[in-house]
Amino acid sequence: MTETKYSGNRRVGYVVKRYPRFSETFIVNEILAHEAAGCRIEIFTLRPSVDTHFQDIISKVKAKVNYLPTGSVKSKVLWSRCHELSNSFPALWPTLSSATYATVDEAFQAIELAVDVRQKGIDHLHAHFATSATTVARLAAQIAGITYSVTMHAKDIFHETVVENELQEKIADAKFVITVSDFNFQYLSSQYGYGEKIHRVYNGLDLELFDFRPKQKSSRKIISIGRLVPKKGFQYLIDACRILADRNVEFSCEIIGTGELEQELRCRIENLHLQDQVCLTGPKPQNIVRECIRDAAIFAAPCVVGDDGNRDGLPTVITESLAIGTPCIATDVTGIPEIVRHGETGLIIEQENAADLADALAKLLDDPKQCEEYSLNARRLVESEFDIHKNAAKIRKLFDEEPEVHDDHGSFNFVELQGQGA
Repeated sequence: MTETKYSGNRRVGYVVKRYPRFSETFIVNEILAHEAAGCRIEIFTLRPSVDTHFQDIISKVKAKVNYLPTGSVKSKVLWSRCHELSNSFPALWPTLSSATYATVDEAFQAIELAVDVRQKGIDHLHAHFATSATTVARLAAQIAGITYSVTMHAKDIFHETVVENELQEKIADAKFVITVSDFNFQYLSSQYGYGEKIHRVYNGLDLELFDFRPKQKSSRKIISIGRLVPKKGFQYLIDACRILADRNVEFSCEIIGTGELEQELRCRIENLHLQDQVCLTGPKPQNIVRECIRDAAIFAAPCVVGDDGNRDGLPTVITESLAIGTPCIATDVTGIPEIVRHGETGLIIEQENAADLADALAKLLDDPKQCEEYSLNARRLVESEFDIHKNAAKIRKLFDEEPEVHDDHGSFNFVELQGQGA
């Protein structure tokens, strides 16, 4: 679609933990959509990337990337910087004096970000993930006297390390909060309140890059994509493939990605004697991934809730698969059923159930007409709800709304800081 040009005058700073990240194309998609509309963006990253591969769309981003200072900051350095800047930033002392949840490093990065904000004329900060990026953005905004907002995804909401009081303060101080599914919205609203400032905006795609072709015949190929980590549930897909092989079902399965479980999953494939049917192919560029999805009969997303509470919110790769026209079988984790609508755009199964997954895979492999119906329905849903240009416009509208005024500040114990050694 043609992007509606941005009529506001906000200059927005995007704050992220690392940039770029191979697995976080949804952030890049959002920034590119803002830029296409004429919104001025700068990127601030707490740490440099550690990835060895990068998606090609990163080269299209025009925004300058600013690297905030990293390393272990000694308390006396922070103390000296505070004295140096206190006259220029009257809110510095009251902000840091009550910022209990910030580390010394985060406090120092927040101060430097506040300096950049003023020098560059930035009037709003937006963070992705309600962890360290939001800690820094929140403090910097308070010090600089501007607003901030945050997009919350999944790990930053549900993981066992989430500190509820800290998350509640971040929501309370934000101009607005975005989250990526109705499931998340209901959870955050009921758990923390502030429902009026929480907005569900799905991660979107530039649909011009996803040429749709409805499935009309099956290739017998199953594909799955993601980091090789516990929450992706790839072990259940491998077990389901063993069940299919035992039933003499014709198929092949490709798992694209890399991660901590790679060796364990390779051993599982070998132990189940599936080397001829299942392969792990490592990471691939986005344009190659799209072709792999297009060539497949089915996309499998056997996501699970980890023992530590970690889970997917609504994986972008599912949206990509449905946009291309490859139907999806997925689990009932968080917001996934909002796009994989059972019996309409795909099939939903219980998590951690290899037998159910095998049944669903066999069903669709043998029913190309049903696959075609699901793919047509899914593309209509993606066009309606997951167009990045439409969804980024919703975010820009929130950028421009006048904020509510709050007199309270965050919490960093500066008395404790004064007692720390160099």
